[in-house]
Amino acid sequence: MPLHRIYHTPGQFSTEDKKGLANAITELYTTNPHGPHLPPFYVVVLFVPVEEENFFVGGKNTKNFVRISIQHIARSFETHDIAKGYIQLYENALAPFIKEKGYDWEIDIEQIDRNLWRTNGLIPPLSNSDAEKEWVRVNKAVPY
Repeated sequence: MPLHRIYHTPGQFSTEDKKGLANAITELYTTNPHGPHLPPFYVVVLFVPVEEENFFVGGKNTKNFVRISIQHIARSFETHDIAKGYIQLYENALAPFIKEKGYDWEIDIEQIDRNLWRTNGLIPPLSNSDAEKEWVRVNKAVPY
């Protein structure tokens, strides 16, 4: 699953911003022509508010910074060029919610071993398999 942890100070994102950003991120994985076409339920977005008194960049408190940490499990980048292309798509999706509001931001992506992943106790089906297509269709983990 792609897990997105978005660390921010309280008030940086309205409820509507959170919904919009979560939907934009989900679409990158599910409906974007250049995306992996994952089941929507794979995409998890967590907004993690951090009080300004606990948020430091360069040793100084800030309320103008957003830190995004992503874990990829369902898919990994096969080449550096594919990774660069994805980062650009991601930056474009973030822009209305972060860049255009004048926030500073940083993104990192970890690629996790798929063999150490379970969903509702099930080993997720292989990429682009008929079983995964069924998970996309029903948008949940089902035995196969």
